[in-house]
Amino acid sequence: MEIPIITPFEFNSRTRLIYGEGTVDRIAEATTGLGGSHVLLVSDPGVAAAGHVKAVQAALTGHGVGVQVFDQVRENPTTYDVDRCVDCVDGQAIDLIIGLGGGSSMDTAKACNFIVTNGGVMADYRGFGKASRPMLPMIAIPTTAGTGSEVQSYTLIADDTTHAKMACGDSKAAPKIAILDPALTLSQPAQVTATAGIDAVAHAVESAVSTAATPLSRMFAIEAFRRAVPGFSALMNKPADLVARGEMLLAAALAGTAIENSMLGAAHSAANPLTAHFGITHGHAVGLMLPSVIRYNAHNASTRSVYAELARAGAVVSLTTTERAATEALADRAAELVRAGGLPQTLGECGVTAADVDRLAAEAAAQWTARFNPRPINADAFRTLYLDVL
Repeated sequence: MEIPIITPFEFNSRTRLIYGEGTVDRIAEATTGLGGSHVLLVSDPGVAAAGHVKAVQAALTGHGVGVQVFDQVRENPTTYDVDRCVDCVDGQAIDLIIGLGGGSSMDTAKACNFIVTNGGVMADYRGFGKASRPMLPMIAIPTTAGTGSEVQSYTLIADDTTHAKMACGDSKAAPKIAILDPALTLSQPAQVTATAGIDAVAHAVESAVSTAATPLSRMFAIEAFRRAVPGFSALMNKPADLVARGEMLLAAALAGTAIENSMLGAAHSAANPLTAHFGITHGHAVGLMLPSVIRYNAHNASTRSVYAELARAGAVVSLTTTERAATEALADRAAELVRAGGLPQTLGECGVTAADVDRLAAEAAAQWTARFNPRPINADAFRTLYLDVL
């Protein structure tokens, strides 16, 4: 058997993980350990209503740490949310930022970090490495198991006028610590649990076959998938299962680590315009597109091999199943996730019409993640994918 050539790569793990039920109680220790004495706590109204913001704030103030709270982050944050968060600081000498919530809260916290430390507007940081000055240390505390933002150096913020999503990254923006406490995810509504979980699975699948994948990033992606598939099924049947919630939370962080060291692909490129124009929740949009993207990419033999490895690792198929059959089973299982989550299963059910497809396809082809899809893809191909799901 010929040994494949491994191209040169780097692997970075910038974030310390603290995992386990009750670990949120270590927030003061983590904060003071990073030198934090006056922090900005960024969250959203739902997480605040669940009592998590007050609990974290009390734990910090009980150890002499000053806390400024901004808990008004909206889903799919835009530059408006970032501006409001920055205004909340209002010249105060904060020395650490905490993002508490789902991907929206953590992304807004990162985005605020760019502006507070380096000035300007979010568009100035589109791309990677645009922050010339040091940034504040950040702690991420996810309350959903999906985005993996807690271990990533990128923030995804939409322009409030055009709704175009801007990926802004910098190695300095990656959280120093991520606290993964499964108990915090119990407060999330069933639909949030479902869409976040689908996002985690999609992250594992897409990062595993990305053209930028490395042996180590693929290892993280496959392990994330191995945990996420049974974890998702268990949660849909028993939402209070903390073991399953822990599996999903860890899977999300592992998949996020894979993304940080590789990239995503066409399913995410196709999902972003759906969220921007039709308000389809990100995880749902990715889940709708993923089965068709898997089948599109399956024309590539090396990609089929990785898909089969994923399917076998997640016990979607047996170890002896052929690569073609395993890939088809993987696509079927991706579709089952949307059904199991009780979500609409076609774009038509979400308000998309054939007349919308050309605009969606053009925008999807312009998304940065499309460049890393294992099979080259253009607007015509995206048009076909959208029509498949319509």
